[in-house]
Amino acid sequence: MTHRAVLAIALPIVISNISTPLLGLADTAVMGRMGDPKYIGAVALGALIFTMVYWTFGFLRMGTTGLTAQAAGAEDGEEIRAALGRALLIAGAIGVGLIALQWPIRAIAFGLLDGGEEVEALAHVYYDIRIWSAPFALANYALTGWFIGLERAGLALVLQVVLNTVNIALDVLFALGLGWGVQGIAAGTLIAEVTAALAGLAIASRVLRLHPGVWTRARLLDAARLARTIAVNRDIMIRTIVLLLSFAWFTAKSAEAGTVTLAVNSILLQFVTVSAFFLDGFALSAETLVGKATGALDRMSFDLAAKLSTLWAGGISLLLTLAIFVFGGAAIDFLTIDAEVRAGGRIYLFWAAMLPVLSVWCYQLDGIFIGATRSSEMRNAALASSAMFLVLWWLFLPYGNHGLWAALAGFNLTRALSLGFYFPRLRRGLA
Repeated sequence: MTHRAVLAIALPIVISNISTPLLGLADTAVMGRMGDPKYIGAVALGALIFTMVYWTFGFLRMGTTGLTAQAAGAEDGEEIRAALGRALLIAGAIGVGLIALQWPIRAIAFGLLDGGEEVEALAHVYYDIRIWSAPFALANYALTGWFIGLERAGLALVLQVVLNTVNIALDVLFALGLGWGVQGIAAGTLIAEVTAALAGLAIASRVLRLHPGVWTRARLLDAARLARTIAVNRDIMIRTIVLLLSFAWFTAKSAEAGTVTLAVNSILLQFVTVSAFFLDGFALSAETLVGKATGALDRMSFDLAAKLSTLWAGGISLLLTLAIFVFGGAAIDFLTIDAEVRAGGRIYLFWAAMLPVLSVWCYQLDGIFIGATRSSEMRNAALASSAMFLVLWWLFLPYGNHGLWAALAGFNLTRALSLGFYFPRLRRGLA
């Protein structure tokens, strides 16, 4: 276990994360040339629905990483195959389920979002086309998690590059070249997600040659292993939904505070999101290396994986905090020309700057627990942290937006403390 092993996983993930916003930027740029802001709004609204729905099933990436890393640590080639097979079966089943339930999902989603009549009509068109890519989009989550679990993060990056490149090229061809507008953006994304999934399967078939073993129906559908996979994924899904609801509460309370406060918090949250792009790479290093050590029942490697990945993450978090303090004001001015929002951004910049160094610990512990597939503890920690978030929000109401940001910081610290409570027991389990 070396620093190089940590960086070999973290750096491709960081690059992949940074490239992801290019898709939204490309969609916005293409729609921006259509001459009416309703096109931008329609694509943004439609994409938001899929982001929320798909991220609910983010366990297909996280759970697959931990299970695959453990199989690799145990040098069990058949289980490495089965981990991918089970994840793809679950992805396919959920994807087909989403297609079958597309009309009630659409009704609920658009009932919760208000984009105006023209925007929503176009967003419906986007939704009705892109929903057919659901099994492939979720398969990409499973494939990405599997590659990372095998310490092949570079292949996960290749998959993201294929997705982004095909999507951007087809955006331009369909929406501008052929004049298909919103339909073109949706069709381009659908084809890109299908292409990436097929490319991922082709790459996976070659990677499997490096791991001795055969496909067996008995192993793939083994009741105990399948039940464990479902339990791990169920708990991660509950944890993800709880976290999403907490951030939705933050956004809702920002909106209640007024248009300026909402704009300020939205801009500052962009700094937090970009910081997470960097820190997520080291959390994924922890997932993979801890998972491998867990599979091998190697406490020394477990300790080293946790230590090295956290050292890097902690150091990067300090640099990110410093960067936001130094460059945050200029970044706010770049993102808005409104004088009131600029002034408000500077007032609350402290919180956005401090969040990387306050949040890195919960990110890392998430990675460690995912690698060890101790998802029930993650579920419990998320529930406890969200409850604490609501308590802190209520206690800090007199402090306005400062209180809201303090509650968010307390939320992430509570996530770290609650997972830290379980950590000694996790480590003892490797004896």
